[in-house]
Amino acid sequence: MVIKAALFDLDGTFADTAADLAAALNHVRATRQLPPLPLAVLRPQSSHGSRGLLKTGFDIEPGHSDYDTLRDIFLDYYASNICVHTKLFGDTAQLVAALEQRGIKWGIVTNKPHRYTVPLMQALGYADRAACLVSGDTCTHPKPHPEPLLKACEIIGVTPAQCLYLGDDLRDMQAANAAGMPGIIANYGYVSDDASVENWNAHGSIDHPTELLRYLSL
Repeated sequence: MVIKAALFDLDGTFADTAADLAAALNHVRATRQLPPLPLAVLRPQSSHGSRGLLKTGFDIEPGHSDYDTLRDIFLDYYASNICVHTKLFGDTAQLVAALEQRGIKWGIVTNKPHRYTVPLMQALGYADRAACLVSGDTCTHPKPHPEPLLKACEIIGVTPAQCLYLGDDLRDMQAANAAGMPGIIANYGYVSDDASVENWNAHGSIDHPTELLRYLSL
């Protein structure tokens, strides 16, 4: 099967957003007179958004009496500081250029809400180059449900088998498998040290973005 499209998770795969997400969490901690947590502690939770970061920073989850208030402070700060330190991972720019040169469409499928996905991609300069931007609230179900990946295929005009999905979290591979799409693990992303990636049922894995090019012919 010849690959006609490549889809990317956003946080931890396409862009390194950890520093800006950590800054938002530490801003929330400052409002409660708590010291900042180091980036090394917060980085592994960056793929899990506000929920994962608030769990790490305050040991609270949805349903806690303070959760909604702290989440709103987090999200408001992040929305205003969405691309201060964020940058593309490694040679992602070269990967995108190579895909475009070969006529292979690419897009983003993320659980990040639309209100953050689009401004971030615009700030990075890639919003208009992507064939699709499927966010966490684009479909009824977010990943690990296959619906977002299937929606991306519909937008681009390819079958799941003709598309690769690159991600750094178990739910990315679960979504890819459920969609019938080859899933590739981005080892360079926010994969935690204790993750059992050998059990993620991925088609393959890469240590640098441009290594994805070797999977264009399956």
